[in-house]
Amino acid sequence: MFLEPSVRPRRKPSLTPMIDVVFLLLVFFMLASRFGTDAMLSLPLAAGGGVYSGPPRLIEVGSNDVKLNGIVVADIVASVAPLTETMNDTLILRGGAETPLQRIVDVTQTLRSAGYTSVVLVE
Repeated sequence: MFLEPSVRPRRKPSLTPMIDVVFLLLVFFMLASRFGTDAMLSLPLAAGGGVYSGPPRLIEVGSNDVKLNGIVVADIVASVAPLTETMNDTLILRGGAETPLQRIVDVTQTLRSAGYTSVVLVE
């Protein structure tokens, strides 16, 4: 009828220490991780005004193509070169309604890597 002193009911283990360790690991990995690098692309808007001279240089960026003054071009850098006198001439960039932002950034970086310094974004 009496329980022997050596036979005790088993205690359930406490989960509190394990939860503490999981939260500490979560905080550690959140602080130690780099989810991506931030990059800045300075791209002035045309609303700022400015002086424009020379032939028209409207670059329309579509989802699958790039048009210069309404004509589809394969190499935008080679096509813009005859229309500019210097690398500081203003190039007007316009994205289509369905154009992903990354596509506009790619075209802008292509022009900047070729040496063009004045690329303006319009709606």
